Amino acid sequence: MSEPHDEEPVGLPCVLSGEAATLLEDPGLPGDVFGAIVAATVLINETRGEVPGSSTSTKWPQQRRMPLGADGMLGIAEYVIVADADPPHIVLTRIQLY
Repeated sequence: MSEPHDEEPVGLPCVLSGEAATLLEDPGLPGDVFGAIVAATVLINETRGEVPGSSTSTKWPQQRRMPLGADGMLGIAEYVIVADADPPHIVLTRIQLY
């Protein structure tokens, strides 16, 4: 029999915008880019959006940008922390590849 857990979940779900989902579905997307995007969603989830090295918008603090790949050499991922939603979540809104 399992014990009930009263603890809050560690991460926040990271969902993809239509634009981000379309990019991931592209069969021509290089494997290293696909892997970097998936790794970004995991990191965003685990840190509840507080990704080390991410930058915050001064006008909209819920909006963040983070580098993709080693030292950001693949591009930038943009996401929004929707903390006041029910349930709270994060949306990976845009991916800009170099």
